[in-house]
Amino acid sequence: MEYTVLGKTGLKISRMGFGGIPIQRVDRETARTLTHRLLEAGVNYIDTARGYTVSEEYLGFGLEGIRGRFILATKSMARTRDEMAADIDRSLKNLRTDYIDLYQVHNPTMEQLAQVIAPGGALEALLEAKSAGKIRHIGLTAHAMQVFESALDMDWVETFMFPYNIVENQGEDLIRRCAGKNIGFIAMKPLAGGAIEDASLALRYIRANPSVSVVIPGMAEEGELAQNLAAMNDLSPLSEEELTRMEAIRKILGTQFCRRCNYCQPCTAGINISSAFLFDGYLSRYGLADWAKVRYASMDKTASDCVGCGVCETRCPYHLPIREMLAKVAEHFGK
Repeated sequence: MEYTVLGKTGLKISRMGFGGIPIQRVDRETARTLTHRLLEAGVNYIDTARGYTVSEEYLGFGLEGIRGRFILATKSMARTRDEMAADIDRSLKNLRTDYIDLYQVHNPTMEQLAQVIAPGGALEALLEAKSAGKIRHIGLTAHAMQVFESALDMDWVETFMFPYNIVENQGEDLIRRCAGKNIGFIAMKPLAGGAIEDASLALRYIRANPSVSVVIPGMAEEGELAQNLAAMNDLSPLSEEELTRMEAIRKILGTQFCRRCNYCQPCTAGINISSAFLFDGYLSRYGLADWAKVRYASMDKTASDCVGCGVCETRCPYHLPIREMLAKVAEHFGK
């Protein structure tokens, strides 16, 4: 396992961390098994969030007795001082620890970021918690390029998390600027929200960028951990064949694809938008038409139920033409 220093935090971390979103799908005992497998493999960075339902609680259970061997990061969508202070205390309780190594402001818009740093904003609570020893470092996460660029000029930002993968490489210049400013860069969405099926190739691409401090693929199974470790431990340069495969993925996916972040939800018509796009991907890209049709038919509301209100598009951090995309899904499935 490669290790690096997470920017100005000074924390020594593994270049592959553990993304805590999928842990919601399993139980506490599975979470405990996974955390011990991480320890054995040398993976010492764990990422979770207040918004990931039971993720903090399961990881807190799994880390009992080995907490000190890990760098623990979580995040909150609180924007005010009081809300953030309450969330920090909840995270400490859930994670069964008396300190959190990295606490992050989770995915603010530019307007929300202004609220965070204003008097009475969440940053006040973070700085107070840092002074009290409850948290050790402060970071920021986002999906929007404008927030990313703004963060580079904020002295309190010690780390930044942003989507980065074979398809989503629009932030590469800013990632390099992170390194130049000694801000640790955390790569999220390494598989583009599941749109990239070849996890090994995806991780090899990210590992090859020296400006990336750590990549955090989501994992809920030991098999996923083993596959990801094999990719990250392969230190050979990217081959011409791998580069060709990456270019093919870019051509197939293009720029208009759903990352399944679900910020567009809830749909006013009750459509599970990300699931509609997921099943369409299986139908159109992966040769699983029969399976995709069965799953799509099981949805309570399908793409044809879209009323064209456009509310979802105002929430999408990627500014996708969701109504147009849903119309194509309805056409592909015939309903």
